[in-house]
Amino acid sequence: MSYRNICAVLATVSLSFPIIACEPRVKVEAPEKPIVINLNVKIEHEVRVRVEKDIDQALKNNPALF
Repeated sequence: MSYRNICAVLATVSLSFPIIACEPRVKVEAPEKPIVINLNVKIEHEVRVRVEKDIDQALKNNPALF
């Protein structure tokens, strides 16, 4: 082997160590506390919209209510 080949091999080996050492690792774990999703806001909103539509319909049918 010539001097250039030895230098090329050493350079390749020495430059490959940082690339191998920086291997990304992803760790997936379950949370300690359970995930809580509060759906009450959406349900209340739908109920309010339905009630408002019913009131509008009742006022259209019988304008003497108020």
